[in-house]
Amino acid sequence: MHHGTALLWKQRALSSLSATRRGLPKENMSENGVNNGVNGLMSRTKVLTIDTMNPVVKKVEYAVRGPIVQRAVELERELSEGMKKPFVEVIKANIGDAHAMGQQPITFFRQVLALCSYPELLSDSIFPEDAKSRACRILNSCGGNSLGAYSASQGIESVRQDVALYIERRDGGVPCDPDNIYLTTGASDGIVTMLKLLVCGEGTMQTGVMISIPQYPLYSAALAELGLVQINYYLNEDKCWSLDTNELQRALDEARRYCNPRALCIINPGNPTGQVQSKQCIEDVIRFAAKERLFLMADEVYQDNVYAEGCQFHSFKKVLFEMGPEYSETVELASFHSTSKCYMGECGFRGGYMEIINLDNEVKAQLSKLLSVRLCPPVPGQALMDLVVNPPQPGEPSYELFIKERTATLSALAEKAKLTEQVLNTVDGISCNPVQGAMYSFPCITIPEKAIKEATEKGQQPDMFYCMKMLEETGICLVPGSGFGQKDGSYHFRMTILPPVEKLKILLNNVKEFHRKFTEQYS
Repeated sequence: MHHGTALLWKQRALSSLSATRRGLPKENMSENGVNNGVNGLMSRTKVLTIDTMNPVVKKVEYAVRGPIVQRAVELERELSEGMKKPFVEVIKANIGDAHAMGQQPITFFRQVLALCSYPELLSDSIFPEDAKSRACRILNSCGGNSLGAYSASQGIESVRQDVALYIERRDGGVPCDPDNIYLTTGASDGIVTMLKLLVCGEGTMQTGVMISIPQYPLYSAALAELGLVQINYYLNEDKCWSLDTNELQRALDEARRYCNPRALCIINPGNPTGQVQSKQCIEDVIRFAAKERLFLMADEVYQDNVYAEGCQFHSFKKVLFEMGPEYSETVELASFHSTSKCYMGECGFRGGYMEIINLDNEVKAQLSKLLSVRLCPPVPGQALMDLVVNPPQPGEPSYELFIKERTATLSALAEKAKLTEQVLNTVDGISCNPVQGAMYSFPCITIPEKAIKEATEKGQQPDMFYCMKMLEETGICLVPGSGFGQKDGSYHFRMTILPPVEKLKILLNNVKEFHRKFTEQYS
């Protein structure tokens, strides 16, 4: 072998060895064995791919912002670019985003938040004195007198004290300890945090969590992400989406064959179903949780949204304490509230709180540790939560305007709840229960067999097929019931009641006309 040839083979061998040691594939080398460095790095497989990512994330689904909404955004863009459509605007009735639907913010809340954000405004005479004093009180509770400073992980102490006083007033004097109050990034943050604490066990001892069907997709998504077992219990549509403890027992007994049920989640008033639970129903649920040793999670973010005659909001905590120490000293309860719903609709500020009852002290310490990892909830959201639980009082300059705005918002929602039920029930093939509370209707729809067959051929759920066609033909964005869960063979959609009355009337009439044409087309 010539000396030059031997040297070339030696170079190739060394280059190959060097590439191997650095984890580079052979294709990263040129014909003469010299490493192609940059080209090789550019062509190699990505570290994170759909096959190598966290598998539980791929199981997470969130219908409220799913494919229908993505298509709605595309349609909005196409309309803005001048493309012709059979409608002039997209109406997003898919999500409980009140301000996006035209609801106006409460003046006092925004005044105080403006003052907190830019304290130089405190010298401006345009702001009422009670707004200024409230802003000063909040700022004095913040590090450096600034909303931009971190707070304690559990939340600003004065805000937690105000939340505790609010709960005591709401519940007729039932004591509330500020140390049991945790300010959160919306209610969702508190719910997911408590679910994290419940993760435990494998196989048949893996934690199971009972959730209502239909359900708010946050729950199924969080359970999938955390590796918890979802246990479905069905609300009774024939009885206005009521909750029956016999159904709870059925679901629990069945689940104990394959997991360890440890928690029961309740949404009251209901999302997406709009029912308001009676005091008797809540008592029955508490007795069931006590008997079966279940941790209760009460999602009460719609507590001011009660419209139907004869209905009233009862907090789980109040009912629990009225049942006496046999229950009030033993049943573990976490309840949640938010600035995003009710008459406030301040979704973007991400304010909320949770109250925990009868939590083990050692677990409470672990909860504090877990919360410290995420530093603190948004401080502007904490400030807004303080205003919600401690609004203007009689005799203060802002009181009359506050009551006027609050009453107008809730009265309009009550009007729209009734209107939605009435119009939808005039349509052949649509049946809508009374919207007793919250912000949504969840009507049952009849889909012809021909349409079901076409949907199946396209690999879609029939109500997804229905809602997508409605979006393409009318610009109305609704969420198919399959995204919330429903009994096999039944079909629904969820629609918010948030658009202004005149726009809601147009929306409902368009839904009515679409359903008629859809039924004729597929009959």
